[in-house]
Amino acid sequence: MAASQTLPLHTKMLMPWAGINQAFALVYSCTILALIYHHFIGLLHSTSIVSIFLLLADSVLAFMWMTSQAFRMYPTYRRVFVEHLEHYVKEGDYSGLDVFICTADPYKEPPMGAVNTALSVMAYDYPTEKLSVYLSDDGGSKLTLFAFMEAARFAAHWVPYCKKNKVVERCPEAHFGSLDSTSFPETDQIKMMYESMRDRVENVVKKGSINHDYITNEEESEALSRWTDAFTPRNHPAVIQAILEYGKDKDITGHGLPNLVYVSREKSIDTPHHFKAGALNALLRVSATMTNAPVILTLDSDMYSNDPQTPLRALCYLLDPSMDPKLGFVQFPQVFHGINKNDIYAGDMRNWCEVLLPGMDGLAGPFFAGSGGFFRRRVFYGCPSEAPKMNQEVSHSIKSREVLAMAHYVAGCKYENQTKWGRKMGFRYGSLVEDLYTSCQLQSEGWKSVYCNPKRPAFLGKSPINLHDCLNQTMRWSVGLLEVAFSRYSPITFGVRSIGLLSGLCYTFCAFWAIWAIPITIYAFLPQLALLNSASIFPKTSNPWFWVYVALFLGAYGQEYLEYVLSGGSALRWWNYQRAWMMKGLSSFSFGSVEFLLKSIGISSFGFNVTSKVVEEEQSKRYQQGIFEFGVASPIFLPITTAAIINLAAFLSGIAQSCRQRSIEDVFLQVFLAGFAVVNCWPVYEAMALRTDQGKLPLKITLISVILSWALYAASSMAF
Repeated sequence: MAASQTLPLHTKMLMPWAGINQAFALVYSCTILALIYHHFIGLLHSTSIVSIFLLLADSVLAFMWMTSQAFRMYPTYRRVFVEHLEHYVKEGDYSGLDVFICTADPYKEPPMGAVNTALSVMAYDYPTEKLSVYLSDDGGSKLTLFAFMEAARFAAHWVPYCKKNKVVERCPEAHFGSLDSTSFPETDQIKMMYESMRDRVENVVKKGSINHDYITNEEESEALSRWTDAFTPRNHPAVIQAILEYGKDKDITGHGLPNLVYVSREKSIDTPHHFKAGALNALLRVSATMTNAPVILTLDSDMYSNDPQTPLRALCYLLDPSMDPKLGFVQFPQVFHGINKNDIYAGDMRNWCEVLLPGMDGLAGPFFAGSGGFFRRRVFYGCPSEAPKMNQEVSHSIKSREVLAMAHYVAGCKYENQTKWGRKMGFRYGSLVEDLYTSCQLQSEGWKSVYCNPKRPAFLGKSPINLHDCLNQTMRWSVGLLEVAFSRYSPITFGVRSIGLLSGLCYTFCAFWAIWAIPITIYAFLPQLALLNSASIFPKTSNPWFWVYVALFLGAYGQEYLEYVLSGGSALRWWNYQRAWMMKGLSSFSFGSVEFLLKSIGISSFGFNVTSKVVEEEQSKRYQQGIFEFGVASPIFLPITTAAIINLAAFLSGIAQSCRQRSIEDVFLQVFLAGFAVVNCWPVYEAMALRTDQGKLPLKITLISVILSWALYAASSMAF
C-alpha cells in the first residue's frame, strides 16, 4: 500500500500551448467583432441581398470559430502506468468486463470483420473468468451467428496461441497480414486454420445459405433452425445464443474460454427500434441477466483491439482510489488503418483525436465517440448520487433455462414500454448520433469522463475508401447532430447550464457542425457569381478592411495547419483535410441540414444506413493511388461539381477582366477565392474530363452540373 502512494497509475498535464491558444483567441475574437461591425455599418448604407448573405456567412463562421476555441482553452495530456496497477489491485480482483460488439448487416459489414474484433478482445491480457463478449446482430442474420460459431471453434486455438507467444496484434487478420509479424512454430498451422474458417464464412455469406456439412452438432442445428420463412431483419423474435461459457468450454490447453454470446433483439415493424442506441440498451439488459459485469466496453464491428493491455489502461482510471468517484467512462480514440498515404478523404479524424477530445479532457471530459469507451455499468441507471452499485456479478450458468428465458424477455421489443429506458436510463433515444447525445446527458447528470490516448492505438477500424460512402456517412452524422442541437437537451442551453460554459460550448460546436454548410456554400458561390457579373463585393487591396479579411483567413487556416502538423500530420494530409472539409460542407452538411428540416416537419424520415465496409479490389487500388472515387450518379455530388464549374469560370473571367479593363485590386479577394477553390477542385475536374476508369464522375452528373451552373449565372445576373 505504501508503494501505491508513490507509484501513480496515471498523470495529467496541461499542454504548454494552452496560454498561446488563449491569447490568440482574444486577439482573433476582436478581429471577428471588427468585421461584424463593418458588415453592420455597411447594412446601414445599403441593405442589398449580397450584404445580408455576407453578414450571415461571417456570423456563422464567427459562431463556429468561437465555440471551437472552448476545446483549446485547457488541452490536457494524460499518461498511464499499467505496470503500477499490481500495487493497487490483485489480478483476481479486477472488475468484470462485458464487451459489446455491434453489427447490423452481413452484406455491408461482413461478419469476418466482427469475428476478428471478437477474437482480438477474447485474447485480452485479462482474467478469462472476468471477460464476456456479446455480439449484437441488429440485422438478425443466421449468417452472422454461423460466423461466430466458427469463431468459437477457432478461438480454442487462437487464444492460447496469443497468450503463449505474447502476440501483440491479436486480431488474426492483422497478425497474419502484417509483413513484420514474428513467426512462431505453430504460426503456419494457426494461419491455415484461420484461412479455412474465413473461407467457410465468406462462402456462406456469398451463397446466402449454410451448407449442412458446416454444422457440427445438434446445438448449432437447433440454434440455426429459429430462422423461418417469416423471419426478416425488421420483424423477428429475439435470438440469444450462449456460444461459449467459461468453465464449460475449454481451449486446446485445457484452460477456460471467455463467455461468447450472440444477441439479436426482438423486432417488430409496429415498434420503434431506435437503431444502435436500442441495440446497445438490449445488450445492457441481456448482459445484466447473464454476467452483469460492472465495466462495459462498446465496440463497432470493425474496430478491433490493437493492444492486449487496453483494459488494464482503463482500470488505471476506473480502479484508482484517488479519482473522482463521478468518473463514468474512459474514452479511447478512434484510429483507422488502411488509410492511403495522403488521406484524401480526411479519414483519420486527426482533428477530433488530437484537438477536440484532449481539449474536452481538461474540462468535464470527452464525449463518447461511439466505439472504444469503457463505461461503469452504473452510469446508465441514473446520476452519481442515485445510480445503484454494480459489483454483484451473476454466478449461475449463462446457458441455464432460467437465465436464457430472462434474457429473451428483456430483449423483447415491448420491454421498454412505460419505462425510463432511452430517456433516463441506458443510451438515450432521439438522435442518430446516440454517442454524443448520451454522453452530453450523462455529463449533465454529473458524470465525468477521461481521455486515454496511448502511443500504440488501442483500437483500429476501417474508414470509407470512396467519396460517396464518406459523404453519406457525414450526412447521417449531420442529421443526428442537428437532432441534438435542437432537442430538449440542446447543449447551447441545457448543456451550458448543467455542464459548464466551456464544456457546453464544446458540445455546441459538435451539435451545430452541419451549419458550416451556410458560410461554405455562400463563399463557394456568391463572390464568384458576382465576379462573373463584373461586380466587386469585397474591399479593394488599398482599403484597410482588406487586411481584416486577410488576417482572419490566415489566422484560422494557420491555427488549423499548426495543430495538424504538430500532432504528427503532414502538410499534404492537412491540405486534403481542409479540402474534404469544404466538400463535406457543400454536400453532406447541406443535404443533412435539408434532411433534418424535412424530418422536423414530417415530410421525410432519415433511417440508419450502415456504412459499407465491403471493399472492391479496383476501387481499393485507386484509393491507395490517391485517386478520388466518384463512380455513382448520386445527387450528393451536385453541389461540389456545380461549385467547381462556377469557380473555374469565375477565376478565368476575373483574370480576363483584370487584363482588359480593370485593376486586379478591385476584385482581388474574389479572384483569390475562386482560384483557391479551383486548386481544391482539381480532383473534380480530373473526374469530369480526364479520367476513363470506373471511378470517374458519371456524365449525367456533369451535364446536370453544367445546367445548374448556367441557371445560377442567369439568376445572378438579375441580382448584380
